Amino acid sequence: MALSPSPYAPAGAKPPLKTPFLPSLRRHTRISMSAPRRRLAVFPSVSVLLAGAGHREAVLSAARAALSNCLSETHLDLSVPGLHAKARGKVRDVYEGKGYMVLVTTDRQSAFDRVLASIPFKGQVLNETSMWWFKNTEHIVPNAVVCSPDKNVTIAKKCSVFQVEFVVRGFVTGSTDTSLWTVYNNGIRSYCGNILPDGMKKNQKLSANILTPTTKATDHDVPVSPDEIVKMGLMTKDEYLDVSRKALSLFAYGQQVSLSHGLLLVDTKYEFGKDKDGNIMLIDEVHTPDSSRYWIANSYEERFNSGLEPENMDKEFLRLWFKDHCNPYEDEVLPDAPEGLVCELAWRYISLYETITDSKFEIPVSKESIHDRISKNVSVVLESL
Repeated sequence: MALSPSPYAPAGAKPPLKTPFLPSLRRHTRISMSAPRRRLAVFPSVSVLLAGAGHREAVLSAARAALSNCLSETHLDLSVPGLHAKARGKVRDVYEGKGYMVLVTTDRQSAFDRVLASIPFKGQVLNETSMWWFKNTEHIVPNAVVCSPDKNVTIAKKCSVFQVEFVVRGFVTGSTDTSLWTVYNNGIRSYCGNILPDGMKKNQKLSANILTPTTKATDHDVPVSPDEIVKMGLMTKDEYLDVSRKALSLFAYGQQVSLSHGLLLVDTKYEFGKDKDGNIMLIDEVHTPDSSRYWIANSYEERFNSGLEPENMDKEFLRLWFKDHCNPYEDEVLPDAPEGLVCELAWRYISLYETITDSKFEIPVSKESIHDRISKNVSVVLESL
């Protein structure tokens, strides 16, 4: 999709004022290098990655045993009466029935705008993580969730979805084409309406959280400025202002909760829509390890000062493996992800869920097909709605 004007500008170019109608958000659009860096207040604890060796081995063993029973495809339109296929995303399969949306979170692992592998228990982890955050962020913004009839499924209200993803960032990092570090390292200093200073390093904390919205394109998300969102008719000015405040508030709260559990919420993306009464709703997912980056807080500063990558609890290490072994954007066929990495990712996702929610993840023990289980559970609940 061609955008005019471009959200990119080369280093040294005089940046245009990107947000003339956003005076209340101006404090978020210019990043300062002169502001003093505050030391992170972190609960003293052992690194989440190193804690619970016995539990970790048990999860890895269960993941290896479940590799052949991942939920990679769904066909609920054939197994649940009255349900119609709506869309197939990179991770979620969306159905519609009885006036509701049925979102099935699969075990598909995506990055670089394509599916890389299937990760045991991933769909359940993401769905249950989102449900926890949805429940605990209702004081900030209402959400479209009606219920969760199955560990992998959310039933939601039908909403008119804004075709914009609200990406919020607290650090200069990332490895994909649209990540903040990639564009910054390429000399870009004006990005999605934000003016970035020279001299920043990879993984450095920003002086204030920023929004870098993208359009919801089918193949590849396109960075876009606030002005362009309004000019393209994707949102009105008032809608953008309202949703921007909600997104920044959600992120600040997510950072606070994460830090209290020894984690840094580095960046994330939110999606919003409007219900039939015109109320703005949070939709899709919230603060999952798929939509977010998480780092271990206790080791961040020492590793940053030593030029080392942060300890992460998300899929970044899998992204980096593919970047080291192929061109994930251009190669037609990608190598298979090593079994060890796949199981390690399952462990990290489960560990993150347990750390954030202070609860134990329930690993499925039944040999029943996940698809059959979902079909039965969704059928029963839809009948009662």
